[in-house]
Amino acid sequence: MFLLFCLLTTFYYLCPKLLHSMNGTKRADITKGLHVNIVLKKDQRSGTLTEGYVKDILTSAPVHHRGIKVRLEDGQIGRVQEILEQDEF
Repeated sequence: MFLLFCLLTTFYYLCPKLLHSMNGTKRADITKGLHVNIVLKKDQRSGTLTEGYVKDILTSAPVHHRGIKVRLEDGQIGRVQEILEQDEF
């Protein structure tokens, strides 16, 4: 058990990008125009996702465990659950 803990801890510190990759909890990963799935407040219980493009980033904290709050281009507000595409340069 201790060995497993050591391996997981080592992996966590050596590969943090893999563990926190593009799941919508880091503000630095969210940019205007990004294609995302959000959960609206009214849909939190059901988990229904709404697709759209980020117009504004509303969360000021660098990380939020339930997802960064954004406003989509159509005006809907919710927390990012998935990043659907990201330009890689």
